[in-house]
Amino acid sequence: MTSMSRARVARRIAAGAAYGGGGIGLAGAATIGLLLAEVQLARRRVGIGTPDRVPNAQGLYGGALPAPGGLPLRMVMLGDSTAAGQGVHRVGQTPGALLASGLAAVAERPVELFSAAAPGACSDDLDRQVSEVLADPGRVPDICVIMIGANDVTHRMPATRSVRHLSSAVRRLRTAGAEVVVGTCPDLGTIEPVPQPLRWLARRASRQLAAAQTIGAVEQGGRTVSLGDLLGPEFAQNPRELFGPDNYHPSAEGYATAAMAVLPSVCAALGLWPADEERPDAARREGFLPVARAAAEAASEAGTEVAAAMPAGPRGPWALLKRRRRRRVPESEPTSSTQPT
Repeated sequence: MTSMSRARVARRIAAGAAYGGGGIGLAGAATIGLLLAEVQLARRRVGIGTPDRVPNAQGLYGGALPAPGGLPLRMVMLGDSTAAGQGVHRVGQTPGALLASGLAAVAERPVELFSAAAPGACSDDLDRQVSEVLADPGRVPDICVIMIGANDVTHRMPATRSVRHLSSAVRRLRTAGAEVVVGTCPDLGTIEPVPQPLRWLARRASRQLAAAQTIGAVEQGGRTVSLGDLLGPEFAQNPRELFGPDNYHPSAEGYATAAMAVLPSVCAALGLWPADEERPDAARREGFLPVARAAAEAASEAGTEVAAAMPAGPRGPWALLKRRRRRRVPESEPTSSTQPT
């Protein structure tokens, strides 16, 4: 599928989500029945070896750093098992810990991490998660990172419904005053045990959803980072290093790769990235595009960020597409932890 055709599909899905349409599926419902046997086979081969316990990464990172006004930055993880860090054994290997420690280092300020992410969650769980995060109006997060979408594809949730829930979550968080960065749907076509043609359909569905998620999130004031292609060619070339023992969730190295891509966008959302790197660099093929086209390009290229730029242009809202330089994030444990209740 070309970038332009992917942009048209993404725009159609996002429009359906915004105006109440619900019939647009992921990758064509007519083919699904022919693939049920392969789906069952893939399910039997994927998911074996995942640790049941997800490390609790909640707590304070960079506690020795000064806190202006006595308050640390407050960061929240929302989404599914990828956001929670399922598949690794140590706290410091989870994406939340990696991002919180990286943010603390860049901001030179402590970061308090809270997680509402739930393994197995689909986008329709975001409403509950956001309500949990905003339960205390006096403690609105500074930054929220959402990673969601893979379960929507595997559970065949209509893309319009998926994007509607994500857009609503971003809108609620932005209205409350939090910055939002969304790691869009990863490329499920890289999962080794999934045979063809299911793998091709999974890749197509993943990228369609990722592009539509970008439109929905950006139009509500968030910004997105593509995890699809990031966890595509690199995972395909190094599946043993970047996938965990269940061949589905990322390994510690896989989560580190994702965190390296997301951290610059988290810092930029908070105004912590160097000003000269905020200008689009033509040599890196960065620039202003209609949001649907930017979303389609981002779904196909590793770690690409899309953020709102102008409310309207000749073909609707425009966005800034950035290919930020990744920053390596070392493992770090919280200086004080918060145990789940």
